[in-house]
Amino acid sequence: MSAYDTPRLTRRQMFRVLIALPVAAAFAEVARSQTVPGLRGALDAGAAGIRPAASEDQGPALQALLETAAQRGDPVYLPPGDYRVGRLALPDGTVLTGAGAASRLLATGEGPALLAQGAARITLSGLAVLAPADAARPGVVRMAEIGAVTMRDCLIDGGAGHGLSLEGCGGRIEANTLTRAAGAGLYAVDSKGLSIIGNTVSDCGNGGILVHRFAPGEDGTLISGNRVERTGATDGGTGQNGNGINVYQAHGVVVTGNHVSGSAFSAIRSNGGSGVIITANQCLDSGETAIYSEFSFVAAVISDNQVDGAANGILVVNLDEGGRIATVSGNIVRNLTTRGPYRHEGAGFGIGIAAEADTAITGNVIEGAPKWGIMLGWGPFQRNLTVTGNVVREAGTAVAVSVVEGAGAALIASNILACREAAIRGYRWNEAVTGDLIDGADGFSMLTVTGNRRG
Repeated sequence: MSAYDTPRLTRRQMFRVLIALPVAAAFAEVARSQTVPGLRGALDAGAAGIRPAASEDQGPALQALLETAAQRGDPVYLPPGDYRVGRLALPDGTVLTGAGAASRLLATGEGPALLAQGAARITLSGLAVLAPADAARPGVVRMAEIGAVTMRDCLIDGGAGHGLSLEGCGGRIEANTLTRAAGAGLYAVDSKGLSIIGNTVSDCGNGGILVHRFAPGEDGTLISGNRVERTGATDGGTGQNGNGINVYQAHGVVVTGNHVSGSAFSAIRSNGGSGVIITANQCLDSGETAIYSEFSFVAAVISDNQVDGAANGILVVNLDEGGRIATVSGNIVRNLTTRGPYRHEGAGFGIGIAAEADTAITGNVIEGAPKWGIMLGWGPFQRNLTVTGNVVREAGTAVAVSVVEGAGAALIASNILACREAAIRGYRWNEAVTGDLIDGADGFSMLTVTGNRRG
């Protein structure tokens, strides 16, 4: 059993559900006769005797009604009000809908408030699930091995772990609000055709939207049009936590059109995500590197993003771990700082765009990179880099390129470079070892420098 397996019902809880089943079946006919506006054929939980503001746990009665409704193919409507529930296990075929934030499920007891496992289809809409941030509650809503989860227009607020946890699930998570989770707002691992669209994730302790795999593999999750705000790094580290959107070992993920602000570390961080596409995102006020493609990835497209405020802009690095092949094009990177969330033992902070292997950097605009506008290679980790048609202004050195023994080929051509120190300079790691190379790189066979202009 993995750390993310969904908890099952205890014998006592199952006994309570079995007792409630005949009652739910009896009330189902009464509930069926009630008309629910906008939800044809729904069973009304209120008509079935499930009352808001009751002091006792309403979970067993509600679960029994859901069991009966799922067997008949009926949806269940939860009227406005507060309902105390503890470990409500959702049966296959559940369709549970409420009146938006007015239909509130209040988590009690231990474990998740809502859980499901091994179902073909689960649908939740118009519900608010509220959980206190106590150590006894590892998450709020947890589902595992669900063929198609549909969750729309729901609120998940609080919890000592992740707000919404999905393992081995497909489906669509859309237009929800996930807030104040101690872990991540949404954690999805080993997904199967999952779409995460148009959600608002805010004020979470360790992450916003996490798309992970236990082992590297094809994933294909679509992360589009989300708003992720104020992501913390409560558990510390140098990038494991604190990312607005984080992809780990998941291949073929698309991250597009998201608005990410106030991340303690990265707005968007892909660690070992091959075939990742990161495009048309707005990344504001990131505490470390705004956009990262790192470690053992192969093939990354990073295009048409806007970065405003970060310690570093866009880094495509870790050739030593196998990281290679990328395009970095059409991005705007500005207003960087040399201050980061920890002491950096490598190149440091204040860098606009950096790459190490098999990467084309073209058509970007970088303004306000206090250390280096563009960084090519790190020591001997440099191979097949092109830097063409970029505009760099208000930089320390506009282009820093490695000239260490063993560093590979780099082409720097047709850029406009405005800087305080040098337009193009060779480095041995952090040490400047050449003058300005803007007029050519004679003596460095790995470099081709041509057609660049000072701005």
